[in-house]
Amino acid sequence: MSSENEKSEEAADEPPEQLALIRETVRRAKVPRAKPRTWRGAALAGRLPVARVVVNKGVLHLDQFFDYAVPEELDAVAQPGVRVRVRFGAGAHQVREGRREGGRLIDGFLVERRTDSDYQGALAALADVVSPEPVLSPELLALARAVADRYAGSLADVLQLAIPPRSARAEGRSSPEPLPPPPVPGTGTWARYRQGPAFLESLARGGAPRAVWNALPGPHWAEELARAVGATLASGRGALVVVPDGRAAGRVDEALTGLLGTGRHAVLTAETGPEKRYAQWLAVRRGAVRAVVGTRAAMFAPVGELGLVVIWDDGDGSHSEPHAPQPHARDVLLLRAAHDRCAFLLGSTSCTVEAAQLVESGWARPLAADRDQVRAAAPLVRTVGDTDLARDEAARAARLPSLAWQAVREGLKTGPVLVQVPRRGYVPRLACERCRTPARCGHCAGPLEAPGQRELRCGWCGRDAPGWHCVACGSARLRAQVVGARRTAEELGRAFPAVPVRTSGRDHVLDAVPGRPALVVATPGAEPVAEGGYAAALLLDGWAMLGRPDLRAGEEALRRWIDAASLVRGQGDPATGGVVVVVAEPTLRPVQALVRWDPVGHAQRELAERAELGFPPVSRMAAVSGPAEAVESFLAAAGLPGDAEVLGPVALPVVRPGAARRPGDTPPGERWERALVRVPPGSGAALAAALKKAQAARLARGGGEPVRVRVDPPDIG
Repeated sequence: MSSENEKSEEAADEPPEQLALIRETVRRAKVPRAKPRTWRGAALAGRLPVARVVVNKGVLHLDQFFDYAVPEELDAVAQPGVRVRVRFGAGAHQVREGRREGGRLIDGFLVERRTDSDYQGALAALADVVSPEPVLSPELLALARAVADRYAGSLADVLQLAIPPRSARAEGRSSPEPLPPPPVPGTGTWARYRQGPAFLESLARGGAPRAVWNALPGPHWAEELARAVGATLASGRGALVVVPDGRAAGRVDEALTGLLGTGRHAVLTAETGPEKRYAQWLAVRRGAVRAVVGTRAAMFAPVGELGLVVIWDDGDGSHSEPHAPQPHARDVLLLRAAHDRCAFLLGSTSCTVEAAQLVESGWARPLAADRDQVRAAAPLVRTVGDTDLARDEAARAARLPSLAWQAVREGLKTGPVLVQVPRRGYVPRLACERCRTPARCGHCAGPLEAPGQRELRCGWCGRDAPGWHCVACGSARLRAQVVGARRTAEELGRAFPAVPVRTSGRDHVLDAVPGRPALVVATPGAEPVAEGGYAAALLLDGWAMLGRPDLRAGEEALRRWIDAASLVRGQGDPATGGVVVVVAEPTLRPVQALVRWDPVGHAQRELAERAELGFPPVSRMAAVSGPAEAVESFLAAAGLPGDAEVLGPVALPVVRPGAARRPGDTPPGERWERALVRVPPGSGAALAAALKKAQAARLARGGGEPVRVRVDPPDIG
């Protein structure tokens, strides 16, 4: 017998090694995962055996703390601030061996350890401690509670916004050692403002100044923010800067790195990714980093020894959180400034009515430059109204009057030219060329639009509309009511064939463009920064922004125009100074404010008018929306303050099935109404408490038609 046969007979007596490994793997795979323990019969912690927990259950009638028993095995890790898993929803009859059992597992945060419980029955035990990392500090808990009360929301919903999702790998890495305070930075371009050097000096001394900063146009605002943060860090305190988008965060990040070096600040934006963002957040929570720059969610960043909170461009809609309870970053930072007694800075090249009210009330001081500095930094602004367009033959080509053509030609000699178009797409709105009747879909009567050059589609149901003809006169020819960015770029490309044309909009946003001659067509908010500044800018179709049926239409149009015009070269050097041409009626107040570069004066006049009419921000307001009967019964049951006034209800636009939806839109096909509840100053807390109580009672009863409540709605029509 050969040696090979001997080996094979020996191998037959026992399973092959590879087969044994496979079988063992299968056995382990078939074993079900162990469910979190109920700790039945387990000993409790000898000291502080009760844990008070806030569960991630964002319904108003459960907006309270719940007590759980702490098993002895979890005593060391079950500390205030950690994430825990608990069983929720078990009935009082489900008690075995002194422990309540049943219910489903849910996440939460351990808030407090106690010696006893206010609840007299048996307690369920903590199922597990997810992580020993304390992520919920007492300061963050107090802030979240204040935000929930102000917006008639639940604490759990606010904590979902304030604390990012966990990443085990990020928690496993240690944070760097904190750096010593940097030296006090120089004044820099803050010297252009009357009170600028004094503001920085107060921050460096550990003071808490509060200011509304009307920033000069140009590229220096990011460096000026960095110097304010540097002065605060030099005093041994922390700083928090909230900006509207990732592009602005990148500019402030670059300015801070250039001024203070690396390792002194964290960037909290969605673009960084969940793991890196959580690692940065942990570095702030652990005290390794004392300064934060970020977008909306960074308003809750757990900065230690907070000395300064900053919000840039508070009128941008990105600062309004779309998730419940829908807080605004400006109001959250105002709460933080009041609770932490730290400095507050609201900065923008424009000025909102809320910012004007802070100055009017005396809560904050104005921080602005003299008029000679404004004239040197701002571009020359010229207007073209309807009368000028009617007389101008050149305006019939590409909607550009002679003044605009001249500005483009002259600007292209020295640099890029910005063209702001208030609509994206090709031709977003169409009408009959003969009788001007709006073009409607034959299926759902929705507005027809042309997303491409040879396309015709309904904006509601999305159906194509070949062979369209006007129902009023029978004509088959169309004209543009509103021309989009793509069509404008095409027309300008034909008019200036030797000049490159670049577009920037929602689908593709450019961060920056070189300083070479080019035409840059952008929608509002998507304007890229040009190296050295734009030589000229055209602000087209001003009526499209001014004509919106909204209380803030004029304020928002002026803010969009000033943001774009701030990217144009100033008049400090007449040889290279830029020109801005706005196509809008010159007599309108926002247009005049742009020509004079006086956003503060415009905001002050708007504030005076709203005070006369009793509109926000002078008053506090809440919106209640839902089916008509539900809104009526809700308002009847709510114990509103005695000085509350109900406006409406009015019907809301019906969202067609299949149409694009925005946050806050009604369910498709349903007819909803909205009522506004208004109270005078001082009654806002009572209004929020009454609405929260009524909504909690409604949810506790269950069933019924839905009712939405939003405190301080940004759009009241």
